[in-house]
Amino acid sequence: MAQWPPSQSDTIHKFLKDIVLKRKIAILGSTGSIGTQTLDVIRQHPDLFEVELISARRSTGLLISQALEFNAANVVICDDSRYREVADALQPKDIKVWSGIDSLCDLVRMPSVDIVVGAMVGFSGLRPTLAALEAGKIVALANKETLVAAGELVTATMRRHGGVILPVDSEHSAIFQCLLAAQGNEVEKIHLTASGGPFRTWERARIASATAADALKHPNWNMGSKVTIDSATMMNKGFEVIEAKWLFDVSPERINVVVHPESVVHSMVEFVDGAVIAQLGCPDMREPIGFALGFPSRLTVGNRKLDFASLGSLTFESPDIKRFPCLGLAYEAIRRGGNAPCALNAANEVAVAAYLKGMIGFYDIAKINERCLAGLNFVQSPALDDIFQTNKEIASIADGYIN
Repeated sequence: MAQWPPSQSDTIHKFLKDIVLKRKIAILGSTGSIGTQTLDVIRQHPDLFEVELISARRSTGLLISQALEFNAANVVICDDSRYREVADALQPKDIKVWSGIDSLCDLVRMPSVDIVVGAMVGFSGLRPTLAALEAGKIVALANKETLVAAGELVTATMRRHGGVILPVDSEHSAIFQCLLAAQGNEVEKIHLTASGGPFRTWERARIASATAADALKHPNWNMGSKVTIDSATMMNKGFEVIEAKWLFDVSPERINVVVHPESVVHSMVEFVDGAVIAQLGCPDMREPIGFALGFPSRLTVGNRKLDFASLGSLTFESPDIKRFPCLGLAYEAIRRGGNAPCALNAANEVAVAAYLKGMIGFYDIAKINERCLAGLNFVQSPALDDIFQTNKEIASIADGYIN
């Protein structure tokens, strides 16, 4: 098993260096699901955290109210056309307002930023995440697409510049916690749990006619629309396999996906002697967010606690690749390597957006992803320019299949 988590002493040192001060947080994507829940954790611990930076793509109303409530030092609206609205609203306050992704990349490098929460949705999170790691920052990463699209580049940047990635995805946070308990013992396998989404018990014919409204009814988790659709197709779990490969430096053959409808066991680590360590908790993203922000300390986050007596039983089953082919496509992409995962992510972003608009059917998402992978201009060792070019080309190809 890998050199990850980074040596605990190095990671803890980064967090403890300013123990007498509040940790200053930058939240990339503060108006989304992870961003708002991050602010809720901060709201509960004003003695521990200050908001140095928040950003949004275009949700100006919520961004403005967040800036005022948390007295954010810096605010970035990525949509340049909405800059004036935000700047005018915050002009009476001592809050600096910026626009555009370039500004965001510059600001995450500021010495005043201690922790960067990567909560942007999709490929858009790649550039600011790289910028933060180049500055040696601690990145609490929820934006899995960054590692899916450019995992090798991102982890190499982290190592080269002394940055740290702490996972915020509930499954990867669980694995991280299990590895901390493992105390360096050799790991045999990682078990990623999946809820199965809203269509776990549906037959394929019924799934084929599922609307976006059906797919957005996740049985356990409160998430944004894109990741909720990815959960319904199980592409989210496929992306998490790719994410785990880069975070924990483990081959895909040693990453097992198991469906666990109760979403109580968030993931498990199996050791060479057959022993398994699991992390359990109620499904609430504030727990892994709080663990990343407060590490190595644990924080109260207002979540519901487990009542084991009322759980009854915990069930597990194998995923059905025939009903959920996107999971198989993710394994195919990571085994192929190179720019294949980036292509899969680009195609999926376009397909999911079209599905949410009612332009394509549920299984068209997998069909578009498969066609884009098959037609990929493959690059074995992509540089950053190759990653951006792949994303652009595949997004255009996927769009052509839809329109």
